[in-house]
Amino acid sequence: MKKVLVATDKPFAKVAVDGIRQIIESAGYELVLLEKYTEHSDFVKAVESVDAVIIRSDIADREVIEAGKNLKIIVRAGAGYDNIDLAAASEHKVVAMNTPGQNSNAVAELALGMMVFMARNAFNGSSGTELRGKKLGIHAYGNVGRYVAEIAKGFGMEIFAFDPFVSAESMEKDGVKPLKSAEELYSSCQYVSLHIPANAQTKKSIGFSLLSSMPKGATLVNTARKEVINEEELLRVFEERPDFRYLSDIEPDAKAEFAEKYAGRYFFTPKKMGAQTSEANVNAGLAAARQIVDFLEKGITTFQVNKF
Repeated sequence: MKKVLVATDKPFAKVAVDGIRQIIESAGYELVLLEKYTEHSDFVKAVESVDAVIIRSDIADREVIEAGKNLKIIVRAGAGYDNIDLAAASEHKVVAMNTPGQNSNAVAELALGMMVFMARNAFNGSSGTELRGKKLGIHAYGNVGRYVAEIAKGFGMEIFAFDPFVSAESMEKDGVKPLKSAEELYSSCQYVSLHIPANAQTKKSIGFSLLSSMPKGATLVNTARKEVINEEELLRVFEERPDFRYLSDIEPDAKAEFAEKYAGRYFFTPKKMGAQTSEANVNAGLAAARQIVDFLEKGITTFQVNKF
């Protein structure tokens, strides 16, 4: 009997676990749960006898992958997959997947919620500003970017996007104005919502040149990854631009310096919060389970993110 491990330091909601169990057991497999574990070695030991693994923010590194003697597939329940060692997975012929789109609305709602929060000065009683009529730039127009555009239209924002992998026609169909470069996006928009992945090309790519070009009263919203921000250059922008604000759903390494010097101009959630809704929790978990069954039964690799 094939075994599927759900390894979650931060467990899925019970309704999600129940749904995953139904999908896995209906396929004739055994479900193994490892929840709230405290040591990485617990994950390494648990993977030794399983055929498939579902994770959230858990680290599927080389040690985990090499311990999985029967391991055939790892699915990260969520859009990002930088917590999987893709090179090790490919070397050992382990398929790595994500579940794109399942958390998208949750992330988009958080991005707009943080914009409102900062525009109204953290609801501190003072007069703030409105989003209506402001220009919003969406950097990367994937699943999350589309939801951001949809919600922002309800606020009456003027919406622009840059994504070299998405056609202008597709953006225009959604009522979004396509731009030809990141430079044009940042220099045009008072708000920029960031959705690029963290990879060799994008890490630390958002820095002084782009950010300092933003119009007066600029706000950068990062619900992507902290690694894409050049923090040293972001702090330089904060020093030179008292009007600049930064919102992120993950604390930067330089959090202490922001707290010391720039109170009221930033907001960071205490942990990665983009996908933290009950709906996203369930959707991503069930999608991961279905993808595992589809792969093991039919060889379907639609959402594979590595190659071998």
